Amino acid sequence: MSSVSETTQDTTGPRGADGYDGYVVAIGASAGGLDALERFFQCLPSDSGAAYVVIQHLSPDHKSMMGNLLARHTEMPVVTVTDAMRLEPNRVHLIPPANMMTVRGDALRLSPKNPRGLTLPIDLFFTSLAKEFGKHAIGVVLSGTGSDGTRGAVAINDAGGMLLAQDPESAKFDGMPRSVIATGLVDATLSPDDLGPRLIEFITQAPQIKTENPPQDPTFDKEDALEEAMHLLKHQGGINFRDYKPATVMRRIERRMQVRHTPDLHSYVRLLDSDRGELAVLRRELLIPVTSFFRDPDTFEILDQTVIRSIVSERGENQPIRVWVPGVSTGEEAYTLAILFAEAFERERHWPSFKLFATDVEQQNVEIGGAGVFSEAIAAEISPERLERFFYKRGNHFVVKNEIRQNIVFARHNLLEDPPFTRMDLVTCRNLLIYFRTQAQERALRRIQYALSPGGYLLLGPSETLADLHTDFTAVNSRHKIYRVLRHVSLPLDTATPSRPPASAAESRHYSQRSRHQSTDAAAIDAGQSILLRDYAPTTLLLNAHGELLHVFGEAARYLRIGEGSATLDIAKLLPQPLVPVAQALLYKCARSGTAMRSDQLGIELPSGEHERLRMAVRPYDAPQSERHLLLSFESEPQEVIPRQGMETLDLDDETAQRVENLERELAATRESLQATIEELETANEELQATNEELMASNEELQSSNEELQSVNEELYTVNAENQEKIEILNRLNADLDGMAKAAAIATVFVDAELRLTRFTPEATTLFKIRNGDLGRPIDDFTNLLQYPDFIDELRRTIASGEMLQREIAAANSRIYLARVLPYAVRAGEARGAVATFVDITSLHDIERLQAVLDSLPEQIAVLDPQGIVTQINRSWREAARHAGDPSLSDTGPGAGYERALQLLGPDGEHPCGRELRAGIRAVLEGHSPAVVVDFATTDEPPTRLAIHVSPIQHHDGGAVLARLDASEWHPHEAED
Repeated sequence: MSSVSETTQDTTGPRGADGYDGYVVAIGASAGGLDALERFFQCLPSDSGAAYVVIQHLSPDHKSMMGNLLARHTEMPVVTVTDAMRLEPNRVHLIPPANMMTVRGDALRLSPKNPRGLTLPIDLFFTSLAKEFGKHAIGVVLSGTGSDGTRGAVAINDAGGMLLAQDPESAKFDGMPRSVIATGLVDATLSPDDLGPRLIEFITQAPQIKTENPPQDPTFDKEDALEEAMHLLKHQGGINFRDYKPATVMRRIERRMQVRHTPDLHSYVRLLDSDRGELAVLRRELLIPVTSFFRDPDTFEILDQTVIRSIVSERGENQPIRVWVPGVSTGEEAYTLAILFAEAFERERHWPSFKLFATDVEQQNVEIGGAGVFSEAIAAEISPERLERFFYKRGNHFVVKNEIRQNIVFARHNLLEDPPFTRMDLVTCRNLLIYFRTQAQERALRRIQYALSPGGYLLLGPSETLADLHTDFTAVNSRHKIYRVLRHVSLPLDTATPSRPPASAAESRHYSQRSRHQSTDAAAIDAGQSILLRDYAPTTLLLNAHGELLHVFGEAARYLRIGEGSATLDIAKLLPQPLVPVAQALLYKCARSGTAMRSDQLGIELPSGEHERLRMAVRPYDAPQSERHLLLSFESEPQEVIPRQGMETLDLDDETAQRVENLERELAATRESLQATIEELETANEELQATNEELMASNEELQSSNEELQSVNEELYTVNAENQEKIEILNRLNADLDGMAKAAAIATVFVDAELRLTRFTPEATTLFKIRNGDLGRPIDDFTNLLQYPDFIDELRRTIASGEMLQREIAAANSRIYLARVLPYAVRAGEARGAVATFVDITSLHDIERLQAVLDSLPEQIAVLDPQGIVTQINRSWREAARHAGDPSLSDTGPGAGYERALQLLGPDGEHPCGRELRAGIRAVLEGHSPAVVVDFATTDEPPTRLAIHVSPIQHHDGGAVLARLDASEWHPHEAED
């Protein structure tokens, strides 16, 4: 048993002396994970001392708001990771979009996400975290679809870390939680509100774990406790974990103590004794299925080039290829080898018989591997070409095709205790020996050497060696641990000896709680019993029900012989030939009747050349919790003696004749049964052959259908992409239309062919009593302010005829509108509805009325804007301009400046009145004068007295009104002068 220091050494991943070395909590979440993350962090304290890392499936094209959202639910700072950012306690680190993230030392490293193919960011980070932080790694899997995080969770558990998962019932999407729970390695399954407190319990419990002797029980010894745990494990599953390294076993026990909140080893052993569930969990953790497809790709590439191709090319059609993978876990490595051999067969155009034996000590692993169903996460380990060639998709899983699966035999097998396979061309035993003690490693390697055919190949893990067997192998590739056996060995004797049956729980406790001084007494008792057996008891052999030697009492060498050939424990091949028929008859009779049997006196020549008279006796012996055994004794008799009381003497001649007759009858019955079985098997084989042909035909049809579906899927993907682009265009056009409608500020309503409201502009609500929720209602359901009784009829007419209708209408709000009703069609000639617009022309109407008023006046009137530009004139002004030589109104009409207009219709600029008039107009326009009146006489004959009156326009952004009128009648005395 190893010392305490050996069993408690820390083997966690390396971290810098100055770097972060606390707990790292990695939280994986996907669809529906936001709510779970918020609830998880809401229940966490801000001073737990752990660093938190959140890994999500984020869209690479959208900015993530996760930082702002989580910051509302935790007092810890929330940061988005940048490359080489160091972990800090009591801080939340978020993966940025379009990136994959790992941890090296205590630094978070980023790499661009592959835009094509399957990406598993949670698996990637969990795996790197397990490697770097070991038992300080904690994985939490929350809501999400798929199986991302499952393989990484196995790595965390293998490193001694803790695993938590959200209760699937509380998850919006339960794919990821269910996938990781199915591994059986999750330490707790809770709602997000309860995960946080459970996590804090685990972190705070760690420093309190003790594996030393508890003070309340000074007689309790740590090695005895560990031994009792080994007995309990042996009793439940039949696996002897004493062959495993104590440091590995102890590290697992300490982790379970932390999870179960047991303060010391004494309490935990008592828990194992009373809780079979915890015993099963510990056993499962000691047998962690850590594996993957093409693990260490370089090694498999070298194996393919140097070993597999060589085996395939040298093998004839009738020479089978046999491969064994002990410790296969859930089967990934077995399928990897089968794929490589299948590819080699195709390259060589050569298909010999091929059989691969995949074995593991854990029945659950064997069943998983035999099913051949794996999560979609394997797409990160296998190339797309191999996935398509050797797997088919079923839901969220990949299933191994039958052409690979049919060549693999999965079976439960204990490498250290069960007989090994034989005649193997290749054995791969990777990362299994590292868990064994040195003696167990050598025992396992001897069994593997026996299993290999002459010249067979062996592949070990990167950290494993041949130790003392290096002289029996030659290295094919030392770096990748590929070897070839040089000599074959016989089957080790301990292989054929059945392992001791598991002891009961009571026996386990009794064994482990004995103190060391008792073992000295036991040794003395055993020695005394040996002396008595040697001196007074006849030489006796303990046999099982199959006649195989289990144990020898006394000096049996004089009666046994060992011949050439393979070693055997069959008693019929160990006894001298004259004793064989007698022994077989006695054994047969005793086994059938259950009573002790004894032969007549026999005279034989011993292997030593001596002659001896003896009797052979057989007694039945029922061992506790085991099948019936037989005791074969050699009673040496120098003279004739009377048979012992209670034992039947066997008449050898009669018994032999009866034995032969019975055997002949059994042989005849067996032949008849065998013939019937052969016929049944032939019939079943024909049926299976027909079924297989049907399945092959169905498979071809399914393959064809799959290809068609794939083609349709690609087309749908293309159409979807085009539709997405069209939707984007329509969204932009819709936004443009909304912008145009708002900018135009025109009341507009859209109706379909049934006059149901489909759309409207905000301005339409001033005329119609409609709201946003009224879409789909008939337009005549709404009251309006329009004096437009024919509105509904004209909508119908436009939809039916496709013509546009237009008219001016008044409204109850004293406004005037220009109503236009137009057809609304998707394609030409196909009316889908109508559009009604209502343009407010009240101002235009007012301008027209004002123009009519101005035209009715005899004065010549022009309206100036604040810059002195003519904007409006009346009929009299136009007539005066025509008489002055400007019929086109280019110098006197709208758009002309008052200076140019006055050149024709006013006094000359050099005339004093002209200067006065121009100065007065500027003063009025600038607001310095309320009005200006200038009289002047024209230069024509006879001269005419005119007056120009300039008045400012009030309350309309300025400007002026210029009126030109005949003043002769107003000043008759001036005319006389």
